[in-house]
Amino acid sequence: MKTTQTNSKYVEWLSAEEMHEASKEWLSELLFIKDEHLFFEDLIKSYTLQLIEPEKFSDNKEVIDVLNRSQKRNNLLIEAIKVHENELQIIVDGVNQLKEEKAYRNSHQGLIKEIKEFQTNYRNLKTQLFDIIKSIKKEDKRNHLLDNK
Repeated sequence: MKTTQTNSKYVEWLSAEEMHEASKEWLSELLFIKDEHLFFEDLIKSYTLQLIEPEKFSDNKEVIDVLNRSQKRNNLLIEAIKVHENELQIIVDGVNQLKEEKAYRNSHQGLIKEIKEFQTNYRNLKTQLFDIIKSIKKEDKRNHLLDNK
């Protein structure tokens, strides 16, 4: 099966308003993800003892490392979008600067790809984290029920 690349020329057709709205939406999503990262940190702190059990430690450590890398990547993307948003003036200033405008549109296209890839990886990370916490909660519940018998 072959995959085809889409959206290659789509960015050139986007208006300044559409690119501005996309940037605002990305920033909003990334700021929300930043808050989720804080939630996950608290969750990890709450279940530290279960996460460091020897038989699960290496897998859990890897997921926590991925979370840390995700936080760093998220912060970099937030800064990149803020810079990108500030550079929108090149498009709306009314001066024909074809090279700069094309570079801005290419930058926007690159951000589209980066944000999409980041979101996909982040969804996978969330799934892994919730699976780990869910298994811990099930085990705790099972142990609690066994203790009550």
